[in-house]
Amino acid sequence: MELEEIKKVLGPRVQFEQGDITCAYGALLAGCTFFGGYPITPATETAEAMSQLLPRVGGVYIQMEDEIASISAVIGASWAGAKAMTATSGPGFSLMMENIGYACMSETPCVIVNVQRSGPSTGQPTMGAQGDMLQARWGTHGDHEVIAFAPNSVQEVLDLTIHCFNMAEKYRVPVMLMTDADVGHMREKIVIPDKVETINRVPVTIEEEEYVPFRAGYTHKGSLVPEFAPFGSGYKTYVTGLTHDERGLPVTDNAEVHTRMITRIVEKITKNREKITMYEEKYTDDCDIAVVSYGITSRSALTAVEMARNQGIKAGYFRMISVWPFPIKQVKELGETVKKIYVPEMNLGQMIHPIREYSCAECIPVSKIGGEVHQPTEILHALK
Repeated sequence: MELEEIKKVLGPRVQFEQGDITCAYGALLAGCTFFGGYPITPATETAEAMSQLLPRVGGVYIQMEDEIASISAVIGASWAGAKAMTATSGPGFSLMMENIGYACMSETPCVIVNVQRSGPSTGQPTMGAQGDMLQARWGTHGDHEVIAFAPNSVQEVLDLTIHCFNMAEKYRVPVMLMTDADVGHMREKIVIPDKVETINRVPVTIEEEEYVPFRAGYTHKGSLVPEFAPFGSGYKTYVTGLTHDERGLPVTDNAEVHTRMITRIVEKITKNREKITMYEEKYTDDCDIAVVSYGITSRSALTAVEMARNQGIKAGYFRMISVWPFPIKQVKELGETVKKIYVPEMNLGQMIHPIREYSCAECIPVSKIGGEVHQPTEILHALK
C-alpha cells in the first residue's frame, strides 16, 4: 500500500497517542506487512494496534501460542518476503533468544520490540525497567552482533521503529527497539512525518545458476551483506542455523568455513559502527563530569544536568540512542575529557559495564529498581 493510503489509516497527522500504539504506527509507515506475537504486559497494546491496523493495509497479523512461536513466525515471514515484527517484554524476550540467534546466523531481517518491565521472572508486570539491555546483546549464545535502539519519547518510538526496519533491511540482522513500560504507556504529542524514507529489499537480478545466497558483494563491491532472495523469488536457498558455506549448506566440521562466516556476520555490523551510532549530547564542551544515560532515564538525567549547571557544577549530558553496537568512539572521547561519568539506569548496573570498559574516567552507577523512574533530584544528589 502507498504511504499516503497508510497515513489515512493512521488518522490525523498530529495526535496525542500512547507509545505502544505509536510503535505500531511506525511499523506500518516503514512498510511492515507481518506481525506475529503473543500478549504480554506492557507490550500488548502494540499487538492490539497491529491486529486492527495491519489488515487495513493489506498485511497479516497472527497471534501465536507463545513467544517462541511468535519469533519463529516472524523469521518465516521475513524469508517469505515480508517486513516482519514482533513485540514482547522480559519473559517473552527470554523465550525468543534461541531463535534470535537463528536469525543472526541465517541473516534474517526482522524487528523485535521489547517493552521492558521489572524482573527477573514474572517480576513487576506493570512496572518499567531497563533490565534487559545486556540480554539484548548477549542473550543468545555464540559470536554475533545485533542492532538496538532506546527511545526516550513517544515521538522517538515512532521514528526509531521506522529506523529499526531500515537497519534490519540494510544489514540483514535482527534489530531491537528497547523501550520500556514508562515510554510504552506514556501519552504524548506525536507528528506523523510527511515523508518517510524506507530501505526496501531490491530484487535479486543475478542469473539463477550464478546466485550464491550467502555470498556478499554482488551488486555492491566490498559489501559484507549478501543480497536477499526470499523464498518464492526463483532462487534456490537453503536456510539453516548450522555453520554453513556461502551456498547455505551445512559445513559443521570446518574451522575455516566457520571463522569466515561468523567473522563476516559480525563485521558487517562492527565495521559500520559509526554509520549506525546515534547519540545526543549537551553541555559537553566544558564539563568536568558527565551523565551518560539512555531511554526513559535520560529525561531525568537531562533535567538533573541542567539543575547541576545552575548550581555551578560543570556537568555534561550524553544520551545513547543506539546502544548496540556500542558507541565506543564517543564514550572513549567523553571519558578523556571528564573526571567522572555517572550512569543512571533502572537496573543494578548494566550499560555501565561497556561504558567502564571503554572510558578511562571513573564510572559511578546511579541505579534504581522497583519500577519507579529516577527523579532528577536523585541524580543531582549523586553528582554532588
